[in-house]
Amino acid sequence: MSNSSSQSFVVIGAGHAGGRAVEAMRANGFEGAIHLIGAEQMVPYERPPLSKEMLVDSGVDCPPMHPAEFYTDKDITLHLGVTATDIDGDIRVVKNSDGTQLSYDQLLLCGGGQVRHLAVPGAELANIHTLRTIGDSNAIETLLVPGNSIVIIGGGFIGLEVASAAKSRGCTVTVIEAADRLMGRALPLEIGETFAALHRHHNVDIRLNTGVERFTGDTAVREVITTSGDSVPADGVIVGIGVDPGVTLAQTGNLEVNNGVVVDEFCRTSDPYIYAAGDVTFHFNPLLGRHVRLESWQNAQNQAIAAAANMCGANTVFAEIPWFWSDQFGVNLQMSGAPDVWDDIAIRGNLSGRDGILFQLNEGKLVGAISLNRPRDMRFIKRLMTAGKSPSRDALIDEAITFRELLK
Repeated sequence: MSNSSSQSFVVIGAGHAGGRAVEAMRANGFEGAIHLIGAEQMVPYERPPLSKEMLVDSGVDCPPMHPAEFYTDKDITLHLGVTATDIDGDIRVVKNSDGTQLSYDQLLLCGGGQVRHLAVPGAELANIHTLRTIGDSNAIETLLVPGNSIVIIGGGFIGLEVASAAKSRGCTVTVIEAADRLMGRALPLEIGETFAALHRHHNVDIRLNTGVERFTGDTAVREVITTSGDSVPADGVIVGIGVDPGVTLAQTGNLEVNNGVVVDEFCRTSDPYIYAAGDVTFHFNPLLGRHVRLESWQNAQNQAIAAAANMCGANTVFAEIPWFWSDQFGVNLQMSGAPDVWDDIAIRGNLSGRDGILFQLNEGKLVGAISLNRPRDMRFIKRLMTAGKSPSRDALIDEAITFRELLK
């Protein structure tokens, strides 16, 4: 990047996207000042273990992306324990919770999302947690004591991963889900039913079509009263009912907001000097032909890298087939694509035996795939979908035909 040494880049949000962004700015040759603002007191860290390994094993922590010395060596200024409170796009200044102000030539928003809370009586009692940070994960882990009753509100990825971890630690586990299936926001009914059977096989009490009326207890939660009128004992409650994009800051800068901060395929917001990446964005994906908001490790990392490159003068289109994964009771689930509509499904292998792939088709075109314990196949399926290839339905379900062959 020519003549960049006098410029200043500010990155708001020191999560996965922010951490990868500042690293990529230096890798792309940017020589100016870089400021990274983060609400947590620690350097950016890998987040997948929060709902997985950290809860299963008390000796595991989330590894930092880089040791603190990396930021010193790369001349990246960290503002930790600090929240950005206001953007003045006219004079290009960010105001912070500690009273400081930072001028920017270009700004990158990586603020992620805010977990939703349950607004019911008793929600302020102790031992009711959401899961977003290391602090959250540590607090939940201390509750996973053999014999403790753990109640999980929400049957999505996070809730079910916590259920799996809690059960492995000898807890009694109940999952309360308002919808009529598990993981219904992201996955078809067949997958939800397969995972309900998996959890029930491990003696998790799954209650569908059920909401929360209130929490009761003295200072700490003792029971959950459901909308069915049942009382469920609770030594701890984990609320996993989704994440809202953190758009309040973007609104102070008068940026376009709609289900997230709206960006184009170059990660640019409605202000030419401001970019955004990760969970906070509602971004245009050319492969899907529409705007999407994704909460995934892959998107946070790769979109941030693309945004950083573009801030440094590249003109990189960010276009990837969305990919997610979850591990529950030793079953590896991977999904590729983010279809909003499909008119047919095709199944290879045996879903109920937790060894197979469900394909989502729309007008004969492959728009999504969900694999159970077939990570090797998913590598090829992602490449198939990125190339826009749609094998026939018969070919997709025929175990004798490899995906390597279909890719040719």
